[in-house]
Amino acid sequence: MTSISPAMTAEIEDIKLLRINYLRGPNMWTYRSILEVWLDLGALEDCPTNLIPGFTPRLTALLPALIEHHCGVGERGGFLQRLETGTWCGHVLEHVVIELLNLAGMPTGFGQTRSTSKRGVYRMVFRARDEQVARLALSEGHTLLMATLRSAPFDVEAAVARIREKLDDCYLGPSTAAIVGAATDRNIPHIRLNEGNLVQLGHGAKQRRIWTAQTDQTTAIAAGIARDKDLTKTLLKACGVPVPEGRVVNSADEAWEAAQDIGLPVVIKPSDGNHGRGVTLDLRLREHFAEAFKIADEEGSEVLVERSIPGDEHRLLVVGGKVVAAARGESVWITGDGVKTVEQLIASQINTDPRRGWTEDFPLSPIDLKIDHVIVQNLQRQGLDGKSVLNPDKRVLVVRNGNMAMDCTALVHPEVAHAASLAARVVGLDIAGIDMVAEDISQPLQAQGGAIVEVNAGPGLLMHLKPAEGTPQPVGQAIVDHLFAPDETGRIPIVGVTGTHGTSTIARLVAWFLHLGGRHVGLACREGLYLGNRLVERQSAARWEPAYRLLMNRAVTTVVAENDATSILQDGLAYDRCLIGVVTDLDGIKSLKDFDIQDEAQLFKVMRTQVDVVLPEGFAVLNADDARVMGMAELCDGQVVLYGMDAHSTAMEAHRAQGGRAVVYQRGRAVLFTGTAETTVTNVDAVVRRLNAARTATNTVAPDSARGISEAAVLAAIATAWALGIVPELISAGLDTFAVDAAMALASPIIATNSIAGVTHSVST
Repeated sequence: MTSISPAMTAEIEDIKLLRINYLRGPNMWTYRSILEVWLDLGALEDCPTNLIPGFTPRLTALLPALIEHHCGVGERGGFLQRLETGTWCGHVLEHVVIELLNLAGMPTGFGQTRSTSKRGVYRMVFRARDEQVARLALSEGHTLLMATLRSAPFDVEAAVARIREKLDDCYLGPSTAAIVGAATDRNIPHIRLNEGNLVQLGHGAKQRRIWTAQTDQTTAIAAGIARDKDLTKTLLKACGVPVPEGRVVNSADEAWEAAQDIGLPVVIKPSDGNHGRGVTLDLRLREHFAEAFKIADEEGSEVLVERSIPGDEHRLLVVGGKVVAAARGESVWITGDGVKTVEQLIASQINTDPRRGWTEDFPLSPIDLKIDHVIVQNLQRQGLDGKSVLNPDKRVLVVRNGNMAMDCTALVHPEVAHAASLAARVVGLDIAGIDMVAEDISQPLQAQGGAIVEVNAGPGLLMHLKPAEGTPQPVGQAIVDHLFAPDETGRIPIVGVTGTHGTSTIARLVAWFLHLGGRHVGLACREGLYLGNRLVERQSAARWEPAYRLLMNRAVTTVVAENDATSILQDGLAYDRCLIGVVTDLDGIKSLKDFDIQDEAQLFKVMRTQVDVVLPEGFAVLNADDARVMGMAELCDGQVVLYGMDAHSTAMEAHRAQGGRAVVYQRGRAVLFTGTAETTVTNVDAVVRRLNAARTATNTVAPDSARGISEAAVLAAIATAWALGIVPELISAGLDTFAVDAAMALASPIIATNSIAGVTHSVST
């Protein structure tokens, strides 16, 4: 190796990005989604970082926080040590991309870079919560690295801004992210259903859906009532909830007449507005009514005039009938200096607050007189506009009760909480934002003349998650606890079958056993995609996308998914964890050359993914006749069930000696062992002969074996069914009734005799 002279740096060729692949589920690298990049260093393969003059100082000047990267050294500054002693640019790109993501607000700690069998070509991966954000971060990181190598300038701040903008466009909003984060803390999986904030929590029949702070328990009727403020008040008043007196008006003159009846001051607002748009408070003079009516009329279908309630505005969040958070609004003032205009004072005294910003990440919003007509009107009522210059020390009210972001949860009086909870129940909302005006929220409402002024569906959560003052409240957790009982995870049983020998047969048999047990099974295998007894797609479904669709199906109670090494390498698994993980063998290396899988050790890392994701309460079903597969037993978080043709193999006997469960082949029969206790299930030889004879007669070729259905595949299916809790009698009945042809097996009613149970089962399919 030779060092690069400073004069040669400008001539360095680009590192080539050969292949970029988004792995959406658990994979050979990690449990989580990643972006995998194949890159060619070219001539830089001969030039580690310690041979590139000035490289490390230039890079750390651009990204000083790289000192926090531990890398493989395991301590702060570890990556910088690697730079000084010499590491390759593929590894550097990994850390550059991770740091750009960190700077953009998406903390990322995982990354790896490994050489391939081709000199100078590497596989680099990093954690990627969103594919588009990850691809942009890779592009910016690649440009930054090449600029550093060539001693060229690079604008890090602009690059981070572009990534942050993409993140804001693509990632979940803060309210939804808080709910998803709380679900993850409870081991509840989630699936994003659109590019917005529609998210599924849980799988299949146990799923729940959220759309920000609305759930699949939030009815359209309740949301419609909440939008109609006049109707809401009528319903609340009928139930004894204090509300301000008011009525619908059709003109500014009617609004003034209503105000005379109600009593000044009053509030004018749209009947179906939201987020405080179009609301004008504390109206006292007739000349202000026309503009207030116009603003409200532009925001809603009708205009309301209401009695003005003394006190501060509060927002109480009700989840599942309980108040879980409360926030108070604050009045915003400016103070004159005899020089600056109102507009300038707002910019210098209000908008400079670091808590204010235009994105949802900020608890307070900036004030812009060009778009906030209510504030403009409020200033006009005080004889001011944006160009007015205030006398020194003159204080002017800009916003009354704006930005409810001061936490006051601990102050809420029990009677106030009861009124808010009752209001949510009356409207019918499972999650509601109750807007309340009161002078002191720690005292009952009626004694102080307080009232509930609005009930909102889909309330924002940011004021409670990031209050401008006070303690953040765990509102995401409250919503998740509302949707799922304490012992629920939203998970359905998932069976993953991985290997090359008989995996389609195993998947189909297991699905059949479950079907006979009364479960609505989703099956994705090489013979097709099935929903219950219906063949949905005939082409191979042993891929990520079909299995993922099954997890979204609200009718499915159990999923059986066949996976192979190719699907794991291309996409990862469709599920984050499973109840049962089956591995049959470690064959098929020849078909994986495009993925640079060259030996069994590499294939082991791929196939172990199926065992790595088994839940602690689950089982790995492993082929005891394959020593390579047996090496995965110690990787399982749950228990292990073995199956094998050799009842006396060392692995089988050792497992049974420890009280383990096993399915073994003895004299043509399948025998279930728990330690030394045994139960005979059925004559495996007879089942295999019947199925292969039917296969030959119908000219049905099993896609997973040209040699037909094997005894080992039947044993694996039996072991899986047993791990699922299916009783031996039903397993035997399932073997007797299983047919080779998928369409025939799932479309025809069959009458079968269970010889072991000694009873006749009528199986309607």
